[in-house]
Amino acid sequence: MSSSQARTDRVAVPRRRGALRRTGEWCARHFVTVLVLWVAALAGLQVLQHAYGGDYSDDFSLPGTQSQDGLDVLKAHAPQAGGYSAQVVLHDPDKPLTSLSDQVATAVADLQKLPDVLSAQNPLPPSGSPPPPDPNTGPLSTDQKTAYITVRFSAQPSTFDPSYLDGVDQAVQPLRSAGASVEYGGSLGELARPEPSDRTSEAIGFGVAIVVLLIGFGSLLAALLPLVTALICALCGLALLGLLAAATTFATVSPTLATMIGIGVGIDYALFLVTRHRQNLVDGQDPVTAAGHAAATSGHAVLLSGCTVIIALSGLWVSGIGFIGKLGLAAAVTVVTAVFGALTLVPAVLGLIGRRIDRVRVRKPVAETVPAPEGAEPGGWHRYAQRVERRPWWFLAGGVTVLAVLSFPLLFIQLGHIGDGADPKSFTDRRAFDLMSTAFGPGSNGPLTLVIDQSKVPSSERSALADQAQKALTGVPDAAAITPLTATSDGDVLTATAYSVAAPQDERTTSLTNRLTDDVLPQAVSGTDASTYVTGTTAAQVDFLDIVSSRLPLIIAVVVCLAFLVILAVFRGLLVAVKAAVLNVLSIAASYGVVVAVFQWGWGGPALGVSGDVPIESYVPMMMFAIVFGLSMDYEIFLLSRIHETWVRTGDARASVAHALEITARVITCAALIMVSVFAAFVISDNIVVKMLGLGLAASVLIDATVVRLLLVPAVMTLLGRAAWWIPGPLDRILPHLDAEGSAEPPTRARRE
Repeated sequence: MSSSQARTDRVAVPRRRGALRRTGEWCARHFVTVLVLWVAALAGLQVLQHAYGGDYSDDFSLPGTQSQDGLDVLKAHAPQAGGYSAQVVLHDPDKPLTSLSDQVATAVADLQKLPDVLSAQNPLPPSGSPPPPDPNTGPLSTDQKTAYITVRFSAQPSTFDPSYLDGVDQAVQPLRSAGASVEYGGSLGELARPEPSDRTSEAIGFGVAIVVLLIGFGSLLAALLPLVTALICALCGLALLGLLAAATTFATVSPTLATMIGIGVGIDYALFLVTRHRQNLVDGQDPVTAAGHAAATSGHAVLLSGCTVIIALSGLWVSGIGFIGKLGLAAAVTVVTAVFGALTLVPAVLGLIGRRIDRVRVRKPVAETVPAPEGAEPGGWHRYAQRVERRPWWFLAGGVTVLAVLSFPLLFIQLGHIGDGADPKSFTDRRAFDLMSTAFGPGSNGPLTLVIDQSKVPSSERSALADQAQKALTGVPDAAAITPLTATSDGDVLTATAYSVAAPQDERTTSLTNRLTDDVLPQAVSGTDASTYVTGTTAAQVDFLDIVSSRLPLIIAVVVCLAFLVILAVFRGLLVAVKAAVLNVLSIAASYGVVVAVFQWGWGGPALGVSGDVPIESYVPMMMFAIVFGLSMDYEIFLLSRIHETWVRTGDARASVAHALEITARVITCAALIMVSVFAAFVISDNIVVKMLGLGLAASVLIDATVVRLLLVPAVMTLLGRAAWWIPGPLDRILPHLDAEGSAEPPTRARRE
């Protein structure tokens, strides 16, 4: 017997009944029990979530930053000057607001009586006093037709219950009755935004998914099964997230992100199992055995893919910012329920349907693409793989060129915070933003509070310090105006307000904030024991940007290394793991480039409902990297598992690539199209960050499933040949043995035999 025959005979030995196979067969055989348990879990979690679930808010702090320290100093020495500020913007195009002085005074007095309000500033000067000559210092414009009431709250207004606005509306009603328009700016305006709803996006994503599955596989039941199970798993995950929100604070975007990821991976995981199950039925297995075999093979890949996604999302905690780490946790919750549902709920439904899965059809049903028999005309995907095999360098160069072109805008990325000016004009905070920009300049929407703590400076030296600091604050570049320094009631703190020449999200505002923090204020108090701070919402956003920018490389390194180790442990190929990490990083860079071109450069932004060019929200690249890297590994594992399976069986490295591409191309393409449709549907959201994430994730999956999977992976694997599966002996002994397709024996042993 030849060595190749011996190898084939040994690999053909029936595999042991693993835990996943037993679980899949049990769920398929006892489908009534499993389905009842899932329905009970879904109902119970929904009841618990409605009864005890928490709320979502964007109230978070950055301990140890200069903006937070400055806010703490203000709270200690001038409580009414501290807290969180928001603007109530007044405008009357027909008459000066001074003619409404009684209504303004009444509104200010009523606002001061509201809970959590520290102070409310009347924008009108005392009777007989002229308005401020500099429109940038407000709060009354030179034409007296626009003004703003600065309201300071003890907590972030955006975290209040929406019913809080009833009191605000009642307080300003006299102004509206007198003909003035009243808009809410800042975080008070965010509270007034309509409740976000993902139902339209979900409906669009599901509709496209049904069409793709029907066209790809022809069977109605096979098309609906992944959608129904994914929805059930996502609803369970969202209920769990709501219960977690009762114990800790999650950002308002968390449920949308969790829905997006949960539905996407849920459909993918169910699709891979259903596809393998249907092929098992075609091969003559009974439904229970077919479901168990699908769980033991594709189920292993689902489990490993889910673990890889969760590992990537867990890497967000490396940022050291709880706000970002919890976003990863929110997405991980629905990934866990999607994996659990794929391994239990999907086999149960397959057992319920039995052989009736293809009874209702729109075309001839197909499962996996079966390779053509020896001597027959090969299929289209096989012929394509043969072309790649003949000219791998051409396909590699073409794929790299496409990724390089798409990645080019990344070189010009500008991280920042998306201001209210990018919101739809139907939002009150957008209208307030426009009124403020027109009357007082764009910088009025993001004032910077300057704080000089002179509590350690002797009283005899404080006057000289004030004069020295005031001179230093004259003629600061990028500052439209800086108000005179004023002392708090205890005399220990000096405060002033700086206004940028640009909008809060503009690079010049960021430069002004850093200049004041690092140079101007320290020089203003040089030679004294005074401490200086720049605080306020805009300053906190700049601090957040600095932290995210500094830690993004660390997160990338951690996520890439962890994913590299997973691939290495699964496939026992050093160059395979390196290839997977490098290609995924390149595809993510290309998706970054798409986001920069659309939002920052404005190429299509207006069509998506974005007003003007906006910076890339500071934490979006971090979130995209963790999510996309994890999702990219899904297709990587499913494709490589088939390549590796064939390589172990035949020992022919090049033929293994063609074989795997032929049998997985249909299912991976359909899965990718579904994932793209789910993510892309979220670009209709009113939340700009959700739009960015939706477009970025859709672009990355599309790039990954086309350029990477169809051009680069086959070309690289063909060029590497047998070397792709080489691993140093010492490393092979150290790493744990993980099997992507559930074989009984470690891959290295089969390969050595």
